[in-house]
Amino acid sequence: MNINTNSLVSITEANQNFSRVARLVDETGSAVILKNNVPRYLIVEFSRAEAEQLAPDEDVMSISKRFVEKNRQAYEVLAK
Repeated sequence: MNINTNSLVSITEANQNFSRVARLVDETGSAVILKNNVPRYLIVEFSRAEAEQLAPDEDVMSISKRFVEKNRQAYEVLAK
């Protein structure tokens, strides 16, 4: 994941001025909140989070095929 350095916010600043964090998310699409100078939390627009959470059917099918091929022997033993 690429992080825009302009979207980094300390946890103290986020706590004291959350409206600034919300504006930052509106402008850049996300904000990263740092705790002890380490990225700890990611804030994104709700619609973006929903879109990233849903995988297209073709992705699910390709992942399923890959699992079946990788674990074919185990599936064959379980099928007996």
